Amino acid sequence: MKFKNIDGFSGEDLLREIAAGGKFLVFQYCVSIVILTFKRVSAIYFVRGNEKKIKYSFKYSLLTWLFGWWGIPWGPIYTIQSLYLNGKGGKDVTKEVISAVSKLNKKQ
Repeated sequence: MKFKNIDGFSGEDLLREIAAGGKFLVFQYCVSIVILTFKRVSAIYFVRGNEKKIKYSFKYSLLTWLFGWWGIPWGPIYTIQSLYLNGKGGKDVTKEVISAVSKLNKKQ
C-alpha cells in the first residue's frame, strides 16, 4: 500500500505526531460503469492532529459523487457508503499500520 503525506518524517517523528492526535487514514471511493461498480480505498494518508481531514477526503468524495451512482444495483449503495465514511473523516488504520511496521522491525 502506498503512503502519502509522510515525507520528511522519521519513525520517531511519526510516533510523536500520533501521540499528539495524528492518524493514518484511508478514504473510500466508488466508480460505476452501467453494470459494473468498483469500490476502492485510497492510499494511506498521514493526517496530523491539527489538520482538517476534508483536505484529503474531498477528491474521493467528489469522484464518488460524480461517478458512483450509475451502476445498478451496487452503485447507489456503495456511493452512499463511501460518502458516509468520508464524511466521518475516513477510516482510521493507525493501529494496523503501527502493528505492521512493528512486525517488520522484529523480523529485521
